[in-house]
Amino acid sequence: MESEEDRPDSTSSSSDASTETNSNWYYLPDSILLHIFQYLSARELLDVGLTCRSWLRVSYDEFLWKDLFYYNFKIDPSVKIVPGKTSWLAEYKRLSYHTPVVQTEVLKEHSHQVLHVSFAHNGKMFATCSKDGYVLVWDSNYPASIKYYHDMKTFSWKYTQFSQFNQSDTLLLVSGVHFGTPHSTSGEIAVFSLQAGFNLQCRVMNKPYDIFGTWYSDRHLLSGDLHWLAHLVSTSILWLNKASQESDSELVPIMDQLYKFYNCNASSIRAVMVANCLAPSPPEVEAASFESGAWTSKDHPSNERGNPPSHTEINNPSSSGYSSPGPSTEHALTEDEEPPEVLHPVSSRLQCSTLEGAFLNWRRLGDGMDYACPIQYNAEYRQVETQGKRENAAGGTSDDSDSEEIRSIVPDDVELDEVDEASSGISDASMETEECASESDDLSEHAEKYLIFTTGSKTYTPHQIGFKRIKSVSFPRKMDPGPSLRERLAEREREREREKQNAGVPRPEPNWLVYEEVADRFDKVDHLIDLHGHIIGMGLSPDHRYLYVNSRPWPRGYVIKNPLDPPPIAQEIDIHVIDLVTLKEVGTMLRAHKAYTPNNECFFIFLDVCNEYVASGAEDKHGYLWDRHYGVCLAKFPHVDVVNSVAFNPRDPEMLVTTSDDYTVKVWRSRSKVKHLGLEDRNFPRGLEVRRKTARCRSRSSVPSEPSQQ
Repeated sequence: MESEEDRPDSTSSSSDASTETNSNWYYLPDSILLHIFQYLSARELLDVGLTCRSWLRVSYDEFLWKDLFYYNFKIDPSVKIVPGKTSWLAEYKRLSYHTPVVQTEVLKEHSHQVLHVSFAHNGKMFATCSKDGYVLVWDSNYPASIKYYHDMKTFSWKYTQFSQFNQSDTLLLVSGVHFGTPHSTSGEIAVFSLQAGFNLQCRVMNKPYDIFGTWYSDRHLLSGDLHWLAHLVSTSILWLNKASQESDSELVPIMDQLYKFYNCNASSIRAVMVANCLAPSPPEVEAASFESGAWTSKDHPSNERGNPPSHTEINNPSSSGYSSPGPSTEHALTEDEEPPEVLHPVSSRLQCSTLEGAFLNWRRLGDGMDYACPIQYNAEYRQVETQGKRENAAGGTSDDSDSEEIRSIVPDDVELDEVDEASSGISDASMETEECASESDDLSEHAEKYLIFTTGSKTYTPHQIGFKRIKSVSFPRKMDPGPSLRERLAEREREREREKQNAGVPRPEPNWLVYEEVADRFDKVDHLIDLHGHIIGMGLSPDHRYLYVNSRPWPRGYVIKNPLDPPPIAQEIDIHVIDLVTLKEVGTMLRAHKAYTPNNECFFIFLDVCNEYVASGAEDKHGYLWDRHYGVCLAKFPHVDVVNSVAFNPRDPEMLVTTSDDYTVKVWRSRSKVKHLGLEDRNFPRGLEVRRKTARCRSRSSVPSEPSQQ
C-alpha cells in the first residue's frame, strides 16, 4: 500500500506526462497535420485553426482549401481558378459568404403575377412589371420601398411586361400589352422621367408586344411594327424613336424607320436587344454570304446553333394539307429515307426511345432531383477570359471611370440659339436648337452596335437568333412633307391614264411568297444562329462580349411539315453562350432548369448575367444561381409558383431580385451584406445551397495539385 508521502510524486508524474503529450501535439510536423486536416470539413477546419498559431497557419494552407473548394462545390478539376485570382481560400469564401442566398425582403405590393424586374445602372433603383397593370420603381436600399408607380391600365393596357433604364438612369422604358381581342398582338411602350417626379415623356406603338423594345442610346429607343403581306408572310419594321416627343413644329420628326425585315412561315422579329459591337468589320466576301437569302434555313449550317408569345392569331388557319411557301423546309424526308425514331425530348439534347432511359443521368441530392451538367465552356472562351483579365489588370480600369463616362452624357438644361428668322422659316427655326444638336450627338457619339433579336424560318416559334450590325445612325432633322394635294391628284390622274393605255390591266402585285423576287425591298440580316428549340430568354454579359440564351430544345431528328405545328419542346431549359465577336457558341449548359408548358403556352423566362454569376428563373418554382467561371449551380431560390425573372444589382452582385407568379418580389442578399446591415442572417430564410457540407472520405490526391495556381 502506497504511503501518503508518495502520492504527490505520483500526481506530479501524471501532470508531466500530460504536458509532454500536449507538447508533442504542438511539435507535430506540418505534413502530418495536413494529412489529418484533409479529412475535415470547412467548418471543422476553421475550428481547429483556433487551437494555436501553428494549427492556424496550417489550416490556411491553400492546398487544403483548393481540395475543399473542388469537392464541396462539385467543380470539374480541369477548370482552373478565376484568372487574376490567387487564393483558393478567398474563392471558397466568395462562393459561400458573398453569394446572394439570404432572403431579406418579400415585397407583396403587386396584386397579380410579377413578370419582370430590371435594375438601374447605378444600382439605386429597380423596376417591376406585373399583370396587375402597374409598374413599380423601388429604392434598392434595405428595406426596399416604393419610390414611383403608375397604373398603366389608364392607357388601356392589359398588363406591363418589361422595363429598362436608360444609360444615365434618367428615363425608364416600360413595355406592355394592350387590351383587345384574344388574338390581338398589339402593345405599347411608354417612357417615364425619373427626374423631378415620374412624368410621362412619350408613348409609342409596339407590335407584336413581345418585341419588348429597348434603348438604342440615352435618348432614343427602338420599337416595332408588323404587317402581313401574304399567307404566313409578313414584314417586321423597327423604328428609332425619340424618348421626348414634345416638338415645336409638326415638321420635326419624332421617329424614323431603322430596318425592314422579311418574315416567312408565320415568324416575326421578337425580343430585340442592342449590344456594343466589339467585332471588327467583316470582310466583303463574308458579308455577301450572309446577304444571299438571309431568311432561308438552308443558308445557315446547323452546327451554328409568364409572358405568352404573340403568335396566337396565326394558329387559326387549318393545317391539313398545308404546303409551306418559299424554300423547302429543312429536314424534309425523301422517299429513300426512313422516318426517324420516335424519341422523347425529356431532357435537353438527351432523347431516349423509352422514358425510363432518360433518367439514367440524373442523381438525387438532399433537396430533390438535381442536374449533373454545369456550364461547359470551350477552350476559346477560357483563352479569351484569361486574356481579358490580364488586360484589365494592366490597364487598371475601374467602375468609377465607367460611371464618369456614363454621367458625362446626361443632358444639361438646353436653351434656344439665336436664329436669323429672315433667312429661315418658322419650322427651320424650331430645329436650330441645342436640343436638336444634343440629340444628334446622342446618336453620333456611339460606335457601331449589334441589333440582336429572336426569329424563325421553319416555324412561328422563335428558334433562331438574328444579328444585324448597326453602323452610324443619323436622325432626320426635318420631315419631308411629301407632295401637295394638287400634286397627288395630278399623279393619280396620270396613273389612270396609264391603266387605260394598258387596257385596264392593273399593275401586278409582287409575289411575296418568293423571297428572291422581293429581296430588294427588305434589309438583310447579317447572321443567324439556329438553336433548334424554342428560345425563351436572353441576357447580355456586362461587357457585351457574351450572350446567354435560355432555350427549350426540340427532339433530335425532328421533322417540320407544317410551320404552324412546331416540334414538341423539352421540359428542361438549356443555356447557350454565344461570343458576340466571333458569333459562335462557346458554352452550353444542358438540362439546366425546368419548364413544363407546351409550345402554344410557352412564355419568356428572363435571365441575367453579372461578372461573377448567372441567374435565371424557371417553371419549377425556383430561381437558379450559377457561378459564371466555374459553371456550377450554387443556389436555388424557392417561390410557390413560376419564377419569371431575375436581376442582379449591377453595382452590387451580392444582391439579387426574383419575381414570380406568386405575386411576390423577393430580395436576396449575401451573408456579408446582411452582416454589414447589422442583421442576423439566421433570422432570415435562405435559398437552397447546392454544395456538400459533410466531411470528406477521400484523399487530397483526387484533385490534381498545381503549385502555380496556389
